[in-house]
Amino acid sequence: MGGAMTEAIRGFWVASATPLATDGSVDSAKLAAHAKKLFGKGVDGVVLYGTTGEGTSFNVAERIATIEAVLKAGVPAERIGIGGGFPAISDSIALTRAVLGLGLRHVLYLPPYFDRSVTPEGIEDAFAAIFDGVADDRLRAYLYHIPQVSGVAIPTTVAANLRKRYGKVVAGLKDSSGEFKQFQAFRAAAPELAITVGNETDIARAIAGGGAGTICGMANIAPELVKAMFDGKNVVARMQAAVDIVVKSPSFLTTLKAILAAQTGDAGWLRVRPPLRALSDGTALKAKLDELTSPALT
Repeated sequence: MGGAMTEAIRGFWVASATPLATDGSVDSAKLAAHAKKLFGKGVDGVVLYGTTGEGTSFNVAERIATIEAVLKAGVPAERIGIGGGFPAISDSIALTRAVLGLGLRHVLYLPPYFDRSVTPEGIEDAFAAIFDGVADDRLRAYLYHIPQVSGVAIPTTVAANLRKRYGKVVAGLKDSSGEFKQFQAFRAAAPELAITVGNETDIARAIAGGGAGTICGMANIAPELVKAMFDGKNVVARMQAAVDIVVKSPSFLTTLKAILAAQTGDAGWLRVRPPLRALSDGTALKAKLDELTSPALT
């Protein structure tokens, strides 16, 4: 983790799930322990409050409090990224200023996601308003493209324009569309951006195509399998089958947490925030995943 690492998120990052206490608040101690365990399995960094972290269910104050707690628990600032996208731009600015003050640099931004009819110019204006409002060169911002969830896509022209306007402050882009052609389009439009993919099965070919690495959800429950993708092992089919267990379920988030609960023997991992509803048990799902991850990853 040299100084260059702080310029952009590269390598193997996990979009962490967020453990909850019985009252629905964040269990920061468990989150810090989860991060450290993942670091021990070859993970370079954690992104908190992304899609996998139920990010949009947590307000500015909750997110800041979590960062303070995990830093205090010994998770290094340079190995943490945070979801900072809100429908209200002032919330994005407030969160960003606070975390920069705590030593973090990496913030991922969804476009404002309530109005689905906005123009590319409007989306660019929104990101520009955040960067101008924060006005801090320490920031390393990542545009977060997940239109199938957020309902608002980031046009390739917007990514290219923002990099031109803000230089290295706009460090990268996370493409969670799951479409490899989309990754290639972002690469072509904005070659200076560090582009990470969310789709685990695309990791190897994305890196071969100039990508920066991954920020992915499956690493919560199958970090060894994701690591094998980086190590050039032929596990694409196995990874696809593992992804399907989670993605083809009614809720990716509740399924992922149920598997975590079964893996750790800690039923607390089952808890989710409304409107999600917890699964009662992940034992069968864990067994399915074990069949794919327990054979040697050659």
